[in-house]
This record gives sequence, structure tokens and C-alpha cells, in this order.
Amino acid sequence: LAKSPFGKIPAMTDDDYVLADSSAIVHYLEAKHPAPALIPAEPRLRGRTIWFDEFADTILAAAGAVIFFNRVVAPLVGMPQDVAAADKAEAETLPPILAYLERTIPDGGHLVGEALTLADIAVASPFANLRYAGCAVDAAQFPRTAAWAETMLARPSFASVIAKEVAFLGR
Repeated sequence: LAKSPFGKIPAMTDDDYVLADSSAIVHYLEAKHPAPALIPAEPRLRGRTIWFDEFADTILAAAGAVIFFNRVVAPLVGMPQDVAAADKAEAETLPPILAYLERTIPDGGHLVGEALTLADIAVASPFANLRYAGCAVDAAQFPRTAAWAETMLARPSFASVIAKEVAFLGR
């Protein structure tokens, strides 16, 4: 609780500086290490990047959390599972979110601009948890989204963390 007053993750320590919340951490790190920029300076690209970060936190991750908690976390820590809630989130909550991404992901491979941004990282991250929970993106229904998510999660920066998480989760 010293690092995160409400017990939420993530939290970080940088020397004697403690900070919680992914958005706060990203903005802190972006200011401390501005190159390469993960948040574009150009106003429209910046706005779109911040939108995707918020979308990932409040919409995609929220839907994925119901699935991940009930299929992965609850059994791991011996808590009761609500399988029906997870199944409902996968069947009803997630498809409109994936449909939005399907319409939104551009041909260029990145959500905003020509380079990797916070938008890509924030939106791709919940797909790792969905994968751990056995919730695959239907490539027939959402081909653009499935391909984009797989490409992002295969990046060395993601893949190395995913390998550690898979080992920890026993998945």
C-alpha cells in the first residue's frame, strides 16, 4: 500500500519516487525519457493516442478483467469463480469492442501514426490477459484485430514479458 494507496497495479519506484496508475507512470516516464516518444507531440496524434490509452483502461481492459479474473486469477488464489460472468463478457461485452477495433485499426500496422505509440502498447496489453484466459480473437470475424494483436504480442518487448507471465500462471 505504500506504493499504491488503493492496492491497485501497476505501481513503480524510481529511486525514492513512488507512483501508481499506468497512465501516470507512462506520462512520468515519457517526461523523463522523451526519446523515442511514445506519446506524439502533434496535437491530433497526441489526442488519439490518449484516447486509445483511455479506451484500453476503461473499456477493453474492463471487459477483459471479468474474463481474466474469473478464469485465471480466482482459481489461482482459491477464490470463487463466476464462469457465467466470464462467458457473458466474452460473448456479449467483448464483440462490440473488437468490432470497434476492426473498423479502426489502420493498414499501417500502428493505431496512431507510423511508429509504435502508447496507443499500441495500451490496447495490446489486455489481449495478453485474454489469451491467458483462453479467449482468442476470432480471426474469421475480426481478422484485422486478430492479426494486429498477434503482431503486437509477438514484439520482443511483449514476448519476453508474456513468457514470464505464462510461466508464473502455469499456462
